[in-house]
Amino acid sequence: MGLFRLVTGLPGPSGFGSASTAEQVTDGIDASRLTVIITGGASGIGAETARVFALRGAHVIIAARNMSAANDVQQHILRCTPTAKVDVLKLDLSSLKSVRAFADQFLSLDLPLNILINNAGVMFCPYQLSEDGIEMQFATNHLGHFFLTNLLLDKMKTTASKTGIEGRIVNLSSIAHLNTYEGGIWFDNLNHKEVYSDKKAYGQSKLANILHANELSRRLKEDGANITVNSVHPGLIMTNLMRHSFLLMRVLKLFTYIFWKNVPQGAATTCYVALHPSLEGVTGKYFLDCNEENPSNLARDETLAEKLWDFSEKLVASTK
Repeated sequence: MGLFRLVTGLPGPSGFGSASTAEQVTDGIDASRLTVIITGGASGIGAETARVFALRGAHVIIAARNMSAANDVQQHILRCTPTAKVDVLKLDLSSLKSVRAFADQFLSLDLPLNILINNAGVMFCPYQLSEDGIEMQFATNHLGHFFLTNLLLDKMKTTASKTGIEGRIVNLSSIAHLNTYEGGIWFDNLNHKEVYSDKKAYGQSKLANILHANELSRRLKEDGANITVNSVHPGLIMTNLMRHSFLLMRVLKLFTYIFWKNVPQGAATTCYVALHPSLEGVTGKYFLDCNEENPSNLARDETLAEKLWDFSEKLVASTK
């Protein structure tokens, strides 16, 4: 049924489907009391997510590595919505030093934080280590977001407590989490060049996004925090994320065009999960085409999620 809905655009139980756009799923929602951070908001679905949040009245913080592109997006949003509140802060998720600096800068602004959208990422890049000595896709897609979320979590808890408004964290994953290394996460082979596969390393990082969301959701429920954490697959969209495999993706799209979305459709699931009132209290779930779906068995493995959390904490600590 999920494949049928994807191809036809037929709405699912939520009332939305693969053909829904970010504006459609947020129609009538007032976000004027909300502050949101969107990583990777300088292009693609991150930029569209930022535009729609600003359209709905939210104070948008675009966290981006490319400041020139981020400033262009900011100006575009202001042209579309002159009353929009949009700020740009520098963030390179492949650098834990940059993540710390971003968090310090944001916290110094003394703003509330209602929503964190962990959107940025890299895809299918050649083997490379980050400045912290960690495989680049894992470092950028998972570890940077893991560290960023932890640094901002107290602010989100305080905001939710003071305002009574539920906080929401959204991790952008991918259906690519199905294609990963044996056992899901290669803890012992993370940086080994000889066994590196750009496709499986990407899948590993996207599996980590779901496991991170699930484990954080569990911990926040134990704490009684008024914050939900969910993961989403935005769909197949031709964006700058595919720059390392542009030709391959072009050929793939030629034969699978009925499965692809445009950017406004690609941002829909993120905006739905982050803003829609029907999802109040819903946490630890995975969404596809604005509807809850079951991810892989590995993505639902609680032991693996806990092991990844401990592994990630040790990696962060080892870089200090």
